[in-house]
Amino acid sequence: MSFDRVRPASACVSLIAILLGAWAVQAGAQALPAKAPSVAGAVRSAADLPQLRSLLVSWRGELILEHHAPGVRASRPANVKSVSKSVISTLVGIALHRKLIKGLDEPVVSYFPELRRDPDRRKAMITIEDLLTMRSGLESTSGGNYGAWVTSSNWVRAVLSRPMVSEPGTTMEYSTGSSHLLSAILTRAARMSTWQFAQTALAKPLGISLARWPRDPQGIYFGGNEMLMTPRQMIAYGELYLNGGRRGTTQIVPENWVDTTCRPRTVSRWDPDRRYGYGWWMRDFAGETACFAWGYGGQYVFVFDTLDLVIAVTSSTAVSEERRGYRRALFQLIEQDVIAPLVLHASS
Repeated sequence: MSFDRVRPASACVSLIAILLGAWAVQAGAQALPAKAPSVAGAVRSAADLPQLRSLLVSWRGELILEHHAPGVRASRPANVKSVSKSVISTLVGIALHRKLIKGLDEPVVSYFPELRRDPDRRKAMITIEDLLTMRSGLESTSGGNYGAWVTSSNWVRAVLSRPMVSEPGTTMEYSTGSSHLLSAILTRAARMSTWQFAQTALAKPLGISLARWPRDPQGIYFGGNEMLMTPRQMIAYGELYLNGGRRGTTQIVPENWVDTTCRPRTVSRWDPDRRYGYGWWMRDFAGETACFAWGYGGQYVFVFDTLDLVIAVTSSTAVSEERRGYRRALFQLIEQDVIAPLVLHASS
């Protein structure tokens, strides 16, 4: 990825790390591979987070921690919510490389000619890139508008009929509808469903299989929510980005797409520390930059390029992660119980 720095050399594991690793196994975490730093403290912290369902940590391509809350089956797919938007971005990158989509600057009116009849001419100026960066200018279908949108008879038409609240390509307006338009575009461009395209172009080369997820009334797979992935599949997906779009010697996603995806294009109007690229977020944790996929309730795939680190988190989808300080506590766990030991290990 484009923000690579020199990666730390490995060091011998200390006696303390070995003892903590043994404790982690007793606590239900996966055994640590030889020479891996201990992140057993994350298991203790996870036990204090009732919303957390699964926490997996992969370092240098090896799973050094796998923790699941009591009653959570590792093989059961989780609803990853808006992590789906990042997957849609990946599929767009593949479609661009295969020339199924002409380019990022292609106007979406090419796929939705009805926009030519809309009295607001700005809608005909919306591009593929505007949808990827949430800068279409269309009023959001998320938040308070979400319920009415997903109960409408035609989701695509409902998105396109939204009033313009800003000029295309200017202000970020987080909207699941924008990602759903991308799913509709992929369906038309690839001449197959988004699920079929995801299976053949992404999942199969990655060595996984994606479960079917909900569709809109016209049969278009939901483009920004409700995808299903197991925590290990989330790790595999994150490692794909960590490795520049490759699995082994197979280039699944173009390397330049991975690079450009994790380049900030805009920021959240709710929090300027949350930077947004093409369907992926960026944020600093303890001085290390993560490019991450993020879903409601606390579903995450974190990719720390400089640390050779991927973290997958699944959480309860029943409540917002803003309740009871869950997000703050989760981020603190990542900084103190995962990143700090890795940095210490690198410097020892």
